[in-house]
Amino acid sequence: MLLLAARAGVLGAGSLRLPITVAIFGVMLGGSLLVKGTDRPRPIGVAIALVAGFGALGLGAALLPMNVPLPALQWAVPLVVLAAVAEEAFFRRVMYGAIERWVPGRAAVPLAVLVSAALFAAIHVPLYGTAAIPLDLGAGLLLSWQRWASGTWTVPATTHVTANLLAVLA
Repeated sequence: MLLLAARAGVLGAGSLRLPITVAIFGVMLGGSLLVKGTDRPRPIGVAIALVAGFGALGLGAALLPMNVPLPALQWAVPLVVLAAVAEEAFFRRVMYGAIERWVPGRAAVPLAVLVSAALFAAIHVPLYGTAAIPLDLGAGLLLSWQRWASGTWTVPATTHVTANLLAVLA
């Protein structure tokens, strides 16, 4: 969380934002891929989750048009893709999977969905502030639901990458 705050300039590390961002998401992605996975992809679930995710993106774009200031495009596109994949590998593969494995009984999945979504929202506070919590929590719930419905973290990663690219390129 301290590194994310530094990336946002909260700790006065404005000139270090790019290297800190790359380091944060590199560590998240690398560490996440080293953890034994719990993915059990279900083809029908993958299709349903992708359709629902892209439908939500379309609805969100129609209801909440974005006006995001565009930083240097050469850095923005690879960074938002790296951020989305790293976040999904960490929150939907590692965190969701760990909760699903360690919590016994029928409470495992709802708890995995809620906790991974809440942590996803919390990690964005240093960059976007508390006003973004409802949007980030809603996105986290959608992405966590996609993880459950599809059985794999790659479906929410696809949705997250698409959402980030739309935000930067729109």
